[in-house]
Amino acid sequence: MITGRNLLEDARPGRLHVDQHPPHLVAEAIRRGEARLSAAGALVATTGAFTGRSPKDKFVVATAEVEADVDWQANKRLDPARMQILLDDAMAHVDGRELFVQHLHAGADPANRLAVRVITEQAWHALFARNMFIRPSPAERAAFETEWTVLQLPGLEADPMRHGTASSTVIALDFQRRLVLIAGTAYAGEIKKSIFTVMNFLLPAAGVLPMHCSANVGPDGDVAVFFGLSGTGKTTLSADPARILLGDDEHGWGPEGVFNMEGGCYAKAIRLDPQAEPEIFAASNRFGAVLENVVLDERTHEPLWDDDTLTENTRSCYPLDFVANASGSGRAGHPSNIVMLTADAFGVLPPIARLSPEQAMYHFLSGYTAKVAGTERGLTTPEATFSACFGAPFMPRHPSVYADMLREKIERHGTRCWLVNTGWTGGGYGAGRRMPLAATRAMLTAVLSGELGKIETKKEPAFGLDVPTHCPGVDDRLLMPRATWPDKAAYDRAARDVAGRFARNFEKYAEHVDARVERAGIAAAA
Repeated sequence: MITGRNLLEDARPGRLHVDQHPPHLVAEAIRRGEARLSAAGALVATTGAFTGRSPKDKFVVATAEVEADVDWQANKRLDPARMQILLDDAMAHVDGRELFVQHLHAGADPANRLAVRVITEQAWHALFARNMFIRPSPAERAAFETEWTVLQLPGLEADPMRHGTASSTVIALDFQRRLVLIAGTAYAGEIKKSIFTVMNFLLPAAGVLPMHCSANVGPDGDVAVFFGLSGTGKTTLSADPARILLGDDEHGWGPEGVFNMEGGCYAKAIRLDPQAEPEIFAASNRFGAVLENVVLDERTHEPLWDDDTLTENTRSCYPLDFVANASGSGRAGHPSNIVMLTADAFGVLPPIARLSPEQAMYHFLSGYTAKVAGTERGLTTPEATFSACFGAPFMPRHPSVYADMLREKIERHGTRCWLVNTGWTGGGYGAGRRMPLAATRAMLTAVLSGELGKIETKKEPAFGLDVPTHCPGVDDRLLMPRATWPDKAAYDRAARDVAGRFARNFEKYAEHVDARVERAGIAAAA
């Protein structure tokens, strides 16, 4: 049987570029016409029709190893016989082709990491993988034994009739073979997210909570974790020059504390502002960074950061050591604070609220944010989005498994939890305004210093949230959302609407949680 370890033994690929460094990969990408250089030297690539993930094309191969533990209501199954046919066709596809191979680690904790071999047919994808995973030391490379393999073939199209897929694109996770096969899409994010999904399945069995979050560390060693879906500020708010950055997207919380799963950052680049996000801007404007679907000025090759011609989801990928204050080890202690970020386009959630452990579990399972008009084709009004654990597409097990682990760790370590709305205030999208970034930063500064935890709170009636009555550096009138709306009746209608959406979404979790967690959301159902 073909496995991840012996994947290329029976194939006849052409030249293999193994563990090449950025100068070689950049030169190859340009030679092969895959990408261009920006004026500052970043490699700029486009991904064609696929400018984001393809969640409807992601499958778990239904083998005995995972059958009983995968949440099949949220994950799509692929028959093992179909996977064999797909893999045979993949081996035929690589016959005679140049391939780029990188040996990398996922997980900064040596006790909880995977040795991953990434095989791509394009040089720029190899550079992406090298940036995003952890590069082993020479001694680690000499002793490297592949545990999982990612085979990424944008040029191979799946056949739904032949392979049992939903379209010509497929992301197939095979836990028996320890193999991820990605075909029919050039979107680079599928490479890292597929291994994150693998880690999300494996780590809970080892007592480690996998988290879709960013994390940083203060001067006194206090750790902060930021959960949030795309566009809520996870990367922006964790890039704090006064704190050490652990990582911007994927972490584990184990017996010794928090560790990064990655070796790089994958930041949204649309409307990147050097004043608001100086660390991300500087990292994106240097040799070795990869800019994905960022439009270049044809004359100067300067990135046009505001140009969304190709997609709103433009990205910048760079290694963590491009950030001056990034952690060298990728590891830290247990979190003092957990911040759950939401971009509420309806403008009804408070800018900050203190959460009990039960409320934290409720909002973790809810994973709420709201998309706004213009971010997706056909979207003209705000749309509520609920993604369990702030990362449902990457969670193979039932969400309650991760939520139970989160509550146990919060209670054991006395972690304080907060809900932060980076969305709208004074009205919904189109009527109100975006929450000022300076105000959000001031609130987080007060949270992380411990000052906000000492301030009296007031119960916000629509969602039952405890809102601080004062925050240094923030206009107190901003704190209670209803007070910011000129039309109070309109606020009440919008709040009831969003609260009802919360309640309806949570119905599917009621049988999996105890009554205390369900009661934490009763105010939202009223």
